[in-house]
Amino acid sequence: MHPLGAYATFLTPRKILVFTEESVIFLFTAILLTDIGNILTQTGWVARGVLLLLLLFSLISWAMIFQKLGAFGRIRRQSDQFLHIFRATRGVANPQALASAGSPFSSVYAAGYRELQTQVGGVAANPHPPKLKSLQAVTVSMQLASAEEVRRVEKGMSWLATTGSVTPFIGLFGTVWGIIDAFSGLGSAGAASLRAVAPGIAEALVTTAAGLATAIPAVIFYNQFLQNIRDLAQRLDNFAMEVTAQVEKTFS
Repeated sequence: MHPLGAYATFLTPRKILVFTEESVIFLFTAILLTDIGNILTQTGWVARGVLLLLLLFSLISWAMIFQKLGAFGRIRRQSDQFLHIFRATRGVANPQALASAGSPFSSVYAAGYRELQTQVGGVAANPHPPKLKSLQAVTVSMQLASAEEVRRVEKGMSWLATTGSVTPFIGLFGTVWGIIDAFSGLGSAGAASLRAVAPGIAEALVTTAAGLATAIPAVIFYNQFLQNIRDLAQRLDNFAMEVTAQVEKTFS
């Protein structure tokens, strides 16, 4: 037998297997979406209101998540650029010469530089620089600017925390209402049958799943962003001490 024929025969079962797996996934997805659509059409107004409220929470949370992801990526790039230029510059340089004006490190450095200017005047190259009046004042100015930058980055975090903690209970309210509806249908039917309780149970399960689907991403990204904020605050504090040491070395 020709080698190419053997190779083709070897590949054929694998292609059929891949095609079968893709078909099964597609059919499962189509059936799942169809079932969810049918369930939603059978839900009552209370369950629809719960789902609409959860959808609102989810949309705002995802918008906040994408905004935070972009903000932290931008802060990371600008901060790395600023620190690279700052550490390559000897002495206490003018903040305008360090670029990356949007970086939190730039704002912290600018606050310390302004306080330094009020004490020693122009910070120009001078073989005999003036004495610094208060190094602590420069440090405090940078610490205040650092705290302000951290507060600015923290905006929106309360919404993610609220979404992660409240939406499971909103879904639970829909669950309880669905169970009440199920027992009401059972009483109206007068006999224990699956047809009587199915709509209420479906409402309960859908609202429970929707509450969890809304809360879980919010909690995950809240914890991630919180860790990013803590790392940023620590880096800003370390940078303030680095600038303080540089100022002390230059003007003491």
